Amino acid sequence: MQEKNKSNWVTPLFYAFLVIIGVLIGVFFKGSLPLNVFRSGPKDPMQEILQLIQSKYVEKLDTDSASNRLANYYLSQLDPHSVYIPPTDLVEVNEQLQPNFKGIGIEFMQFRDSIFVSYVMKEGPAAKAGLQIGDILLKADDSIQLSGKKWASEEIRKKIKGPSNTSVKLLIDSEGKQISITIPRDNVPVSSVDAFYLINPTMGYIRIDKFADRTYESFMQALDTLVQKGIKSLVIDLRGNGGGLLSEAVAIADEVLSGNKLIVYTQGANSPRVDYFSKREGLFEEGPLTILMDETSASASEVLAGALQDWDRATIVGQRSFGKGLVQQQYNLSNGGALRLTTAKYYTPLGRNIQRPYEKGKQAYEDDFITRMHEDAMGMQDSSYKGEKYKTPKGHLVYGGGGIYPDKWVSEKNVLMDTSFAILWKQSLLNDFVFQWYLKNKAAMNTIATPSDFLKQYQNYDYWTVLNGFANSQDKQSLKAIEKNKALVQRQILALVARLKWYKQGYYEVQNSLDPLFATMLPK
Repeated sequence: MQEKNKSNWVTPLFYAFLVIIGVLIGVFFKGSLPLNVFRSGPKDPMQEILQLIQSKYVEKLDTDSASNRLANYYLSQLDPHSVYIPPTDLVEVNEQLQPNFKGIGIEFMQFRDSIFVSYVMKEGPAAKAGLQIGDILLKADDSIQLSGKKWASEEIRKKIKGPSNTSVKLLIDSEGKQISITIPRDNVPVSSVDAFYLINPTMGYIRIDKFADRTYESFMQALDTLVQKGIKSLVIDLRGNGGGLLSEAVAIADEVLSGNKLIVYTQGANSPRVDYFSKREGLFEEGPLTILMDETSASASEVLAGALQDWDRATIVGQRSFGKGLVQQQYNLSNGGALRLTTAKYYTPLGRNIQRPYEKGKQAYEDDFITRMHEDAMGMQDSSYKGEKYKTPKGHLVYGGGGIYPDKWVSEKNVLMDTSFAILWKQSLLNDFVFQWYLKNKAAMNTIATPSDFLKQYQNYDYWTVLNGFANSQDKQSLKAIEKNKALVQRQILALVARLKWYKQGYYEVQNSLDPLFATMLPK
């Protein structure tokens, strides 16, 4: 009882301390109180407060955790995107924008208390060592029991991943036989171009997951292949693309914009204006161009779409994008962490800054996004969010101040937001079913060469009935609640099966070809 009472008052005291610091920060940045007011003593007041808490506070504190929360509270008073990255997270955060990661090159999933290999990346260390889809991971390095207990996915990754030039010893169950295998860890290449293919004989499609290091290179490989096949129009899919490196987006814009045109410029109070222009002859400067976007398309995605929209080069289709017009620069810190600090705003060629307002604070900023996601899922077009008007060279109206507003709005009521459907995903019913079905039909799947061939053979297969037979009684109730949307479930299953066979390329080829919404987004 004493422990409970103690935690009840310690927590408010700690957060009161954070609020006091926040007030001081707010005063500093409003300019009401000069920093030198506190310079009369030998120490900065914030540093002194922290030292006193660490040395005098009644309870033992996790100082690293407290410092992390304080740093991010401090930064949240500035803008929603400046952030402190602690040393423990820095490698993983930086890896997100690299063209590779350090590991053995597998994906896995848990089915009950067993950990199955669900994908083996081509040319990766695991593929070279002979691991296959369906192998069960039993132990790591002799002593770490993997299967036989429930793990958080992140904990499993930590047991398997590691620096280059090290290795992991795995005990696996492969088709009923236990095998011990040592796999060297290495850099595993990962492309940020998820898929590219011909939608029809003259229309190409490229999906970009993010703008990471060498995204432009991957994009050019895809575009060159499609151009060689004779495309006359191109669809670039940026749905779900949260951004990344500005330089990669600029380079891609240069390939589809003719002449010496301004692509974007950045400017801040302490950062002079920097202009980025198209410089070289591009590979696809003519021909219809369509950009697909949704609410989660952000940052560098909006740079690319904004430039093409301002120059009347592309038709933007989908929903209003996220609205992130702030540029972050990363600074390494002495403790091994890093600070990603907003140093400038970016502006489209017409001078639009598409950053959503954040004056009401980070929580309101995040709540606004959640509200818009729900409204879009219900098919509501958010025309009330249009900001200041701008006119393109051809006289089309575009808007600033809250994301890239599409030229063609395409939305539908999204069953993925349905509670019963969400429960199925939370319980992993669809993933578990697809994986088990694939293992049972692995021999047949090995005879299929392409996603198109797969669709010809399995598009009319009754997955719904087989799924109901696989489900337990609780899952059957969730399935019954969404039976009216079983066509969507059928599409999802087909796409997930294709992903197991052809990875993301297969997933998007199958998903797009079956999705009636995707068909409405394409140019006529």
